[in-house]
Amino acid sequence: MEIHKENKEINKDYIHHQKFFLTNVLREVVFGVEDGMVSTLGSITGIAIGSNNHAMVILAGVVIISVESISMGIGSYLSNRSQEEMEKRKIKEEKEELEQFPKEEKEELYQMYLKDGWSKNLAIQMSEEASKNKELMLKEMIMRELKISGDPESVSIKGGFYMFFAYVLGGIIPLFAYFILPIKNAVPLSITITLIGLFALGMSTTKFTKQPLIKSGLRVLVIGSVALIAGLAVGLLVGQ
Repeated sequence: MEIHKENKEINKDYIHHQKFFLTNVLREVVFGVEDGMVSTLGSITGIAIGSNNHAMVILAGVVIISVESISMGIGSYLSNRSQEEMEKRKIKEEKEELEQFPKEEKEELYQMYLKDGWSKNLAIQMSEEASKNKELMLKEMIMRELKISGDPESVSIKGGFYMFFAYVLGGIIPLFAYFILPIKNAVPLSITITLIGLFALGMSTTKFTKQPLIKSGLRVLVIGSVALIAGLAVGLLVGQ
Protein backbone atom coordinates (compact mmCIF):
# COMPACT_ATOMS: atom_id res chain seq x y z
CA MET A 1 0.00 0.00 0.00
CA GLU A 2 1.42 3.34 -1.02
CA ILE A 3 1.54 5.98 1.65
CA HIS A 4 1.21 9.58 0.54
CA LYS A 5 2.95 12.14 2.71
CA GLU A 6 1.56 15.62 2.89
CA ASN A 7 3.34 18.65 4.21
CA LYS A 8 1.64 19.82 7.37
CA GLU A 9 1.65 23.54 7.87
CA ILE A 10 2.25 24.24 11.55
CA ASN A 11 0.19 26.95 13.18
CA LYS A 12 2.73 28.84 15.24
CA ASP A 13 -0.05 30.41 17.34
CA TYR A 14 -0.81 27.04 18.93
CA ILE A 15 0.89 26.91 22.31
CA HIS A 16 1.91 23.23 21.98
CA HIS A 17 4.07 24.25 18.99
CA GLN A 18 5.83 26.92 21.02
CA LYS A 19 8.56 26.71 23.64
CA PHE A 20 8.29 29.03 26.62
CA PHE A 21 10.80 28.88 29.45
CA LEU A 22 7.93 29.55 31.89
CA THR A 23 5.67 26.75 30.66
CA ASN A 24 6.69 24.22 33.33
CA VAL A 25 6.72 26.76 36.15
CA LEU A 26 3.79 28.98 35.14
CA ARG A 27 1.83 27.91 38.22
CA GLU A 28 4.68 28.92 40.52
CA VAL A 29 5.19 32.30 38.83
CA VAL A 30 1.51 33.28 38.84
CA PHE A 31 0.94 31.97 42.36
CA GLY A 32 4.11 33.63 43.67
CA VAL A 33 3.46 37.08 42.19
CA GLU A 34 -0.22 37.04 43.14
CA ASP A 35 0.41 35.85 46.70
CA GLY A 36 3.28 38.30 47.12
CA MET A 37 1.07 41.23 46.16
CA VAL A 38 -2.00 40.08 48.05
CA SER A 39 -0.33 38.96 51.28
CA THR A 40 1.99 41.94 51.52
CA LEU A 41 -0.71 44.47 50.63
CA GLY A 42 -3.23 43.03 53.07
CA SER A 43 -0.67 42.95 55.89
CA ILE A 44 1.03 46.33 55.47
CA THR A 45 -2.25 48.13 54.77
CA GLY A 46 -3.72 46.80 57.99
CA ILE A 47 -0.54 47.71 59.91
CA ALA A 48 -0.39 51.18 58.34
CA ILE A 49 -3.99 52.00 59.25
CA GLY A 50 -3.81 50.38 62.65
CA SER A 51 -0.45 51.79 63.81
CA ASN A 52 0.15 54.87 61.64
CA ASN A 53 3.86 54.12 62.16
CA HIS A 54 5.85 54.54 58.95
CA ALA A 55 8.95 52.69 60.13
CA MET A 56 6.89 49.78 61.44
CA VAL A 57 5.12 49.41 58.11
CA ILE A 58 8.37 49.25 56.15
CA LEU A 59 9.95 46.84 58.65
CA ALA A 60 6.89 44.61 58.63
CA GLY A 61 6.79 44.63 54.84
CA VAL A 62 10.45 43.66 54.51
CA VAL A 63 10.06 40.89 57.10
CA ILE A 64 6.91 39.53 55.45
CA ILE A 65 8.50 39.46 51.99
CA SER A 66 11.74 37.91 53.27
CA VAL A 67 10.14 35.18 55.36
CA GLU A 68 7.25 34.35 53.06
CA SER A 69 9.32 34.25 49.86
CA ILE A 70 11.71 31.73 51.40
CA SER A 71 8.83 29.74 52.86
CA MET A 72 6.95 29.71 49.55
CA GLY A 73 10.07 28.74 47.60
CA ILE A 74 10.83 25.85 49.95
CA GLY A 75 7.18 24.83 49.96
CA SER A 76 7.10 24.75 46.16
CA TYR A 77 10.28 22.66 46.05
CA LEU A 78 9.04 20.17 48.65
CA SER A 79 5.60 19.77 47.09
CA ASN A 80 6.95 19.26 43.57
CA ARG A 81 9.69 16.96 44.84
CA SER A 82 7.20 14.86 46.79
CA GLN A 83 4.99 14.60 43.71
CA GLU A 84 7.93 13.51 41.55
CA GLU A 85 9.09 10.93 44.09
CA MET A 86 5.58 9.53 44.38
CA GLU A 87 5.35 9.20 40.59
CA LYS A 88 8.74 7.46 40.49
CA ARG A 89 7.50 4.97 43.09
CA LYS A 90 4.33 4.29 41.07
CA ILE A 91 6.42 3.65 37.96
CA LYS A 92 8.72 1.30 39.91
CA GLU A 93 5.71 -0.61 41.21
CA GLU A 94 4.26 -0.80 37.71
CA LYS A 95 7.52 -2.29 36.43
CA GLU A 96 7.35 -4.96 39.12
CA GLU A 97 3.75 -5.80 38.22
CA LEU A 98 4.69 -6.15 34.54
CA GLU A 99 7.41 -8.60 35.51
CA GLN A 100 5.29 -10.61 37.95
CA PHE A 101 1.87 -10.52 36.27
CA PRO A 102 2.37 -10.02 32.52
CA LYS A 103 -0.91 -11.69 31.50
CA GLU A 104 -2.98 -9.73 33.98
CA GLU A 105 -1.34 -6.45 32.92
CA LYS A 106 -1.95 -7.27 29.26
CA GLU A 107 -5.63 -7.88 30.01
CA GLU A 108 -5.77 -4.66 32.01
CA LEU A 109 -4.33 -2.71 29.07
CA TYR A 110 -6.82 -4.35 26.73
CA GLN A 111 -9.71 -3.27 28.97
CA MET A 112 -8.37 0.29 29.08
CA TYR A 113 -8.25 0.39 25.28
CA LEU A 114 -11.87 -0.70 25.17
CA LYS A 115 -12.82 1.91 27.76
CA ASP A 116 -11.10 4.61 25.69
CA GLY A 117 -13.28 3.71 22.71
CA TRP A 118 -11.06 1.48 20.56
CA SER A 119 -12.77 -1.40 18.71
CA LYS A 120 -12.44 -4.87 20.20
CA ASN A 121 -10.28 -6.24 17.38
CA LEU A 122 -7.95 -3.25 17.42
CA ALA A 123 -7.75 -3.30 21.23
CA ILE A 124 -6.66 -6.96 21.07
CA GLN A 125 -4.08 -6.19 18.41
CA MET A 126 -2.70 -3.16 20.28
CA SER A 127 -2.45 -4.97 23.63
CA GLU A 128 -0.75 -7.92 21.92
CA GLU A 129 1.75 -5.64 20.20
CA ALA A 130 2.49 -3.68 23.39
CA SER A 131 2.97 -6.81 25.49
CA LYS A 132 5.80 -7.95 23.20
CA ASN A 133 7.82 -4.79 23.94
CA LYS A 134 8.59 -4.14 27.62
CA GLU A 135 9.39 -0.45 27.13
CA LEU A 136 6.27 0.18 25.05
CA MET A 137 4.13 -1.73 27.54
CA LEU A 138 5.50 0.31 30.41
CA LYS A 139 4.90 3.58 28.54
CA GLU A 140 1.31 2.60 27.84
CA MET A 141 0.63 1.66 31.46
CA ILE A 142 2.28 4.83 32.75
CA MET A 143 0.15 6.98 30.47
CA ARG A 144 -3.15 5.10 30.65
CA GLU A 145 -3.22 3.58 34.13
CA LEU A 146 -1.00 5.87 36.19
CA LYS A 147 -2.00 9.03 34.26
CA ILE A 148 1.57 10.30 34.47
CA SER A 149 3.00 12.58 31.81
CA GLY A 150 5.79 11.19 29.73
CA ASP A 151 7.90 14.29 30.33
CA PRO A 152 10.69 13.25 32.75
CA GLU A 153 11.92 16.80 33.39
CA SER A 154 12.06 17.71 37.07
CA VAL A 155 10.68 21.11 38.03
CA SER A 156 11.15 20.92 41.80
CA ILE A 157 14.33 23.00 42.08
CA LYS A 158 13.43 25.36 39.24
CA GLY A 159 9.92 25.77 40.61
CA GLY A 160 11.25 26.67 44.05
CA PHE A 161 13.52 29.38 42.67
CA TYR A 162 10.79 30.86 40.48
CA MET A 163 8.33 30.84 43.37
CA PHE A 164 10.86 32.66 45.57
CA PHE A 165 11.66 35.42 43.07
CA ALA A 166 8.04 35.73 41.96
CA TYR A 167 6.92 36.30 45.57
CA VAL A 168 9.64 38.93 46.10
CA LEU A 169 8.57 40.73 42.93
CA GLY A 170 4.93 40.64 43.96
CA GLY A 171 5.69 41.83 47.49
CA ILE A 172 7.76 44.81 46.37
CA ILE A 173 4.85 46.24 44.37
CA PRO A 174 2.60 47.24 47.33
CA LEU A 175 5.56 48.13 49.59
CA PHE A 176 7.25 50.47 47.12
CA ALA A 177 4.93 53.42 47.84
CA TYR A 178 5.95 53.47 51.52
CA PHE A 179 9.60 54.07 50.60
CA ILE A 180 8.82 57.34 48.83
CA LEU A 181 5.69 58.70 50.52
CA PRO A 182 4.32 59.17 54.05
CA ILE A 183 1.63 56.76 55.22
CA LYS A 184 -1.22 59.15 54.42
CA ASN A 185 -0.31 59.19 50.73
CA ALA A 186 1.32 55.77 50.53
CA VAL A 187 -1.77 53.77 51.53
CA PRO A 188 -3.99 54.78 48.58
CA LEU A 189 -1.07 54.64 46.13
CA SER A 190 -0.04 51.19 47.36
CA ILE A 191 -3.60 49.91 47.00
CA THR A 192 -3.97 51.41 43.53
CA ILE A 193 -0.65 50.08 42.23
CA THR A 194 -1.34 46.61 43.59
CA LEU A 195 -4.84 46.45 42.12
CA ILE A 196 -3.41 47.46 38.76
CA GLY A 197 -0.69 44.82 39.22
CA LEU A 198 -3.27 42.11 39.94
CA PHE A 199 -5.25 43.07 36.87
CA ALA A 200 -2.09 43.09 34.73
CA LEU A 201 -1.05 39.69 36.13
CA GLY A 202 -4.38 38.21 35.12
CA MET A 203 -4.06 39.69 31.65
CA SER A 204 -0.50 38.38 31.25
CA THR A 205 -1.66 34.77 31.64
CA THR A 206 -3.73 35.05 28.46
CA LYS A 207 -0.54 34.56 26.45
CA PHE A 208 -0.70 30.94 27.60
CA THR A 209 -4.44 30.44 28.16
CA LYS A 210 -5.86 32.48 25.24
CA GLN A 211 -8.72 33.59 27.49
CA PRO A 212 -10.31 37.05 27.13
CA LEU A 213 -8.00 39.78 28.47
CA ILE A 214 -10.56 41.64 30.55
CA LYS A 215 -12.11 38.49 31.99
CA SER A 216 -8.74 37.07 33.07
CA GLY A 217 -7.64 40.39 34.55
CA LEU A 218 -10.85 40.88 36.51
CA ARG A 219 -10.76 37.33 37.85
CA VAL A 220 -7.35 37.81 39.48
CA LEU A 221 -8.28 41.32 40.59
CA VAL A 222 -11.50 40.26 42.33
CA ILE A 223 -9.96 37.24 44.05
CA GLY A 224 -6.91 39.22 45.16
CA SER A 225 -9.07 42.01 46.54
CA VAL A 226 -10.46 39.67 49.21
CA ALA A 227 -7.17 39.79 51.15
CA LEU A 228 -7.05 43.57 50.85
CA ILE A 229 -10.53 43.88 52.34
CA ALA A 230 -9.52 41.60 55.21
CA GLY A 231 -6.38 43.68 55.86
CA LEU A 232 -8.34 46.92 55.83
CA ALA A 233 -10.97 45.50 58.18
CA VAL A 234 -8.38 44.29 60.70
CA GLY A 235 -6.46 47.55 60.47
CA LEU A 236 -9.55 49.64 61.13
CA LEU A 237 -10.53 47.49 64.11
CA VAL A 238 -7.05 47.76 65.64
CA GLY A 239 -6.99 51.49 64.99
CA GLN A 240 -10.27 51.97 66.82
